[in-house]
Amino acid sequence: MAERPYVLLSCGMSIDGYLDDASGERLLLSNDADFDRVDEVRAGCDAILVGASTIRSDNPRLLVRSAERRAARMARGEHPDPVKVTVTSTCHLDPQASFFTTGESAKLVYCATPALEKAHELLGPVATVVDGGDPVGAARITDDLATRGIRRLMVEGGGRMHTQFLTAGLADELQLVIAPLFVGDSRAPKFVHDGVFPWGPSNRAGLAEVRQIGDVVLLRYALSTRFTS
Repeated sequence: MAERPYVLLSCGMSIDGYLDDASGERLLLSNDADFDRVDEVRAGCDAILVGASTIRSDNPRLLVRSAERRAARMARGEHPDPVKVTVTSTCHLDPQASFFTTGESAKLVYCATPALEKAHELLGPVATVVDGGDPVGAARITDDLATRGIRRLMVEGGGRMHTQFLTAGLADELQLVIAPLFVGDSRAPKFVHDGVFPWGPSNRAGLAEVRQIGDVVLLRYALSTRFTS
């Protein structure tokens, strides 16, 4: 069996741990310099994963923006954009979302078994639908991605996806950007949900880097022995 991908979690959050506010409009938690850093990280990955709720709320394109980085990927024999991956339990997804309609890289949808038939009918023309189990499991996803040649996976959210990969012990690295603001609204989405995490008082995560990027701070944590600096 192929080795599972190196899993890097990337997240921007407020000082009080929120990914967004509850206004319905996307809250920008970073700045141009950090967006460029994230673009560089994306360019070094084989696939980018977001949950279905992130597609519904943010309509992300998940493309490498820099022309130079796209050219470098092609020079290495890679597609200019990483493979796009999403996870859904209900297949409540719009096939016209930017996730599906932008870029020419492969799109993978890991769908819970009960919604598989619906997913094939709705998304089959725009993506490859994969049975993710019931419920969809992070280990099953990483195992399947490994068979597809994915060596480095970037998980960009949302909170359910972060929680699932962290509690399953499948994250090798966390890149956490802290924005200088508070949201202060418990209705807003948080970085992680309740769960049993491998890192606690008796097993603290390793802090590998602290970097100021304009008015935000990047914290990089090593979460496994596979961590690469």
